[in-house]
Amino acid sequence: MGSGLVRIFLYLAVVLAPLIISMFYRQQTTNNFLYELGRNFALVGIMVLTIQILLAGRFKWIESSFGFDILIRYHRYMAIFGTILIIAHPLLLAAGTGKLTLLIGLTMPWYIWLGRAALVLLIINALVSVYQSKLHLKFEVWRFIHDITGPSIILFSFVHSWIVGDDIHSQPLYWLWPIILIIFFVLFAYHRFIRPLLLNRHPYLVTDVIQESKGVWTVKLAPSKGERIKKYLPGQFHFLTFHRGKSLPEEEHHWTISSSPTEKKYVSSTIKELGDFTATIGETKPGDTATVHAAFGRFSYLLHPEEKSLVFIAGGIGITPLMSMLRYMRDIHETIPVVLLYGSKTEEEIVFRKELAEMQEKQFPRLQAVHILSDPGKKWTGETGLIDRDKLIKHCGKLDNKGFYIVGPKDLLDGTVKNLRELGVNDERIHIEIFSFID
Repeated sequence: MGSGLVRIFLYLAVVLAPLIISMFYRQQTTNNFLYELGRNFALVGIMVLTIQILLAGRFKWIESSFGFDILIRYHRYMAIFGTILIIAHPLLLAAGTGKLTLLIGLTMPWYIWLGRAALVLLIINALVSVYQSKLHLKFEVWRFIHDITGPSIILFSFVHSWIVGDDIHSQPLYWLWPIILIIFFVLFAYHRFIRPLLLNRHPYLVTDVIQESKGVWTVKLAPSKGERIKKYLPGQFHFLTFHRGKSLPEEEHHWTISSSPTEKKYVSSTIKELGDFTATIGETKPGDTATVHAAFGRFSYLLHPEEKSLVFIAGGIGITPLMSMLRYMRDIHETIPVVLLYGSKTEEEIVFRKELAEMQEKQFPRLQAVHILSDPGKKWTGETGLIDRDKLIKHCGKLDNKGFYIVGPKDLLDGTVKNLRELGVNDERIHIEIFSFID
């Protein structure tokens, strides 16, 4: 937590540095409050948008303290905040001067038009990101738009402010401004082009593709000859780009690692057919290759050694990070007690059912697996319905000192967290993994 606080402090320092510098070096003016507020909004807004690359760029020294799912959500919130500041900038300047020419004037210098172009691109970027699903934009299309508009916004904003901004003309910012711009483009180029090229030089080989249940596949990947699997904790995830030829799509997606870190020959992900790309996962064959960027996330019981009794709650394919942890416990002969509440639609859709039964029998860990079906058949004699408050009380016993790990659809996450809080479980003992994010 201490390292996380340091990173938060550094983030705030970077965001506010231009504003603080300008306050010390700004010459006294007769501009009114609204005008000065507009200038300050621009300084902070530009920095917020510029360092978005650090939040979304998968830099381990930042991500390791928070988890990528949390970091990417903060990235979204700050994108909205920065956009609001930049939109408010010309409105406040116009209000402060009482002139609308800045907003609607046609005979303006090129650098004013450059600022307007940045603002238009920023609004387009925001709308496309917010309404991506409603626009039915595929991830790769969204990312292409994001990669074009994002750097353009930063470049246009920096050039515009460097020319017209009185604050930027002060000696420190005059030299700092182009340095910040260069750093941004170096980080962007590394994230989007250089690092992928470096990872592509060390592809993983698909060694096996196993159908676990209807529409669910486990893909095993081995590192290049002479190389080792990248270190990971049970419960973490990685980014994969499959190179399969055969006119199959080549896209990067994130999937949980379902294998145990004790396995040194391969790393695996268990993937469910949920969309256009994953519908082709069963066509992946041994001999295909994949680019692997690993490992990310903080959803692992190893990060909470103080928890001596665990409750795993999963819905559907959300079992995968929990399976990685259970396999790791099995392999090291861990005897920690674990209650698994696993919700599936039908009996045929239970993934890893046989392996879970074997674990429960051998008691490494001391596992109690409870399968709950929302659409049971006539022969099903187990639990039915949803993972609700009553089932938590029935199967988990006393909730004191237990750690709760929850993965699955949003309704399951929200409902379970709400129930646990009402039952007196502190947030520090509730751990969730949220899969639906964009890098």
